[in-house]
Amino acid sequence: MLVNGKWSKGWTPVQKADGEGRFVRQVSSFRNWITPDGSAGPTGTGGFKAEPGRYRLYVAYICPWASRTLMARSLKGLTDLIPVTVVNPTLTDEGWRFGAYPGAHEDPLFASDYVHELYTRADPAFTGRATVPVLWDMAQNVMVNNESADIVRMFDTAFEHLAPSDLRLYPEDLGPEIDALNTRIYDLLNNGVYKAGFALTQTAYDEAVEGVFEMLDELEARLTGDYLFGARLTETDLRSFVTLIRFDAAYHGLFKTNRRQIRDYPRLSAYMARILALPGVRETVNMDHITRGYYSVKALNPTGIRPTGPAHIEALLA
Repeated sequence: MLVNGKWSKGWTPVQKADGEGRFVRQVSSFRNWITPDGSAGPTGTGGFKAEPGRYRLYVAYICPWASRTLMARSLKGLTDLIPVTVVNPTLTDEGWRFGAYPGAHEDPLFASDYVHELYTRADPAFTGRATVPVLWDMAQNVMVNNESADIVRMFDTAFEHLAPSDLRLYPEDLGPEIDALNTRIYDLLNNGVYKAGFALTQTAYDEAVEGVFEMLDELEARLTGDYLFGARLTETDLRSFVTLIRFDAAYHGLFKTNRRQIRDYPRLSAYMARILALPGVRETVNMDHITRGYYSVKALNPTGIRPTGPAHIEALLA
């Protein structure tokens, strides 16, 4: 991680844990917002007007948080307005790296070798982990935001005057319900699989796994319509999908969340396939990057060998 702008040590998956051995995720540091007129958003400062070709999105296909910004970009019709740079899926001793893998890109702006160089360019004294996604302002050469939840909501509304859309990922009438369900899904499922995989004690692991399957059971029961809020696709579906599509291929084995697979849940399986079939979503899923990335985590898989399959996910993607 970076300490006062200097790379201090080799990358490890767990930089912080609580007293019970529970994995603690870093809070995002850059929280400015793109808005239609450049006025300030809910956090940060103003000066980031929605304009075509001004912003670049840095992502990793392995990362579910980055992938949900890719999904929002596609579903909202912003692919021509916001270019994307994809990093190498293999986690190195200096974190995310550019290029040197099929489907990964070199940094087109600064020829950086690693994502952490973007962070020190944005803040020479930055301390913390250099995460993706990163939304970069190419006009001012500053980092706008590195919080995926913010980026999804920006993409939902900020560019509406440039790319009108009938889809609203965060409809106002469902706002309180979306926020409440998002919180549960994040804690028990999205971050829950990581809390299981990176647990440092049996107690922390047992607690996390219990939460993961509690949430999966709850979602299975809830899915009586096409999506989690009936017929309307929302950002909550994006949050759920990015974990579901990785579950059987990565979390089930590597993170030891092996009580059941998603294929054991009929409604969740159909729901996952339904979202995958939406225009533009399939292009945001790269299973080669996903399995290469997760199984490159030395702390969990020191040999670097990645399994083949699972066959049902390969068939779904095909």
